[in-house]
Amino acid sequence: MTGNAIEVRRLAKTYAASGKSPAKEALKGIDLDIPRGSVFGLLGPNGAGKSTLINILAGLVVKSAGQVSIWGFDQDRNPRQSRAAIGVMPQELNLDPFFTPRAALEVQAGLYGVPARERKSDEILRLVGLEDKAGAYARTLSGGMRRRLLLAKALVHHPHILVLDEPTAGVDIELRQMLWENVRKLNDEGMTIILTTHYLEEAEEMCDEIAIINHGTLVARDSTANLLGQLDKKTMIVTPESPAETLPDAPGLVVESRPDGALAISYHLNETPAEAVLEAVRNAGIRIRDVRTVEADLEDVFLNLTRSR
Repeated sequence: MTGNAIEVRRLAKTYAASGKSPAKEALKGIDLDIPRGSVFGLLGPNGAGKSTLINILAGLVVKSAGQVSIWGFDQDRNPRQSRAAIGVMPQELNLDPFFTPRAALEVQAGLYGVPARERKSDEILRLVGLEDKAGAYARTLSGGMRRRLLLAKALVHHPHILVLDEPTAGVDIELRQMLWENVRKLNDEGMTIILTTHYLEEAEEMCDEIAIINHGTLVARDSTANLLGQLDKKTMIVTPESPAETLPDAPGLVVESRPDGALAISYHLNETPAEAVLEAVRNAGIRIRDVRTVEADLEDVFLNLTRSR
């Protein structure tokens, strides 16, 4: 077995034409490795192909071409083992309203062939904070509790890989914190986590590595630190002693005057040193009360990679 939890080679998926809708090429020959034990971010705009990729990994969508290996098991040759190695927490709240959380976990474990003596339903319910709701009908649970139950269902067969598809979309801060505490604990125990999210600050904080998909192709795949390092854009926030009458002006500077009187001066480090920015400020007759710099974040990288593709 390699050091990768998932290996994807030349993965393609084309949805056939239906009615007035033409055929759609959702994935266009993607190659991707996801290391074991990592928290891996899978990002991209709506319609980029993220959900198709996840559904192929989970065995819910049949690929058109390519190879997929999950925890060392080829998806075509060992479909049962590859599916057993992965658990998916979907974005949609697809729960049977007449099942209790404990019953839902027992049924899910049975579907995966987990023997009764090896099931840990109550332990999993404690992990996600639903032990006191174990006997309540799912229809009585709040939205946040239902999300917790989705996470619990993804864990019943003790998978090596956990896929979280937009897990914190529309949830409150308390649930988000609880979820990430659980995810960190699972990752510390060796579980590989794959995260899709629209909250880029969340990916920046949680993920070791990130892949960005756009229009069915892989446009970037690197460590979070390296992706952030791709942009050398910085912004210097200068607060003048008194309102600036003249804005700084020099090659390579973009200056924005903010409502609070501060000046946001954007520049590229490989073109303009910070000293040149300060010199332009002094040349404009501005006395500085405070100054700080802001570096590019993952949102800048994301927009830069997807804007023109």
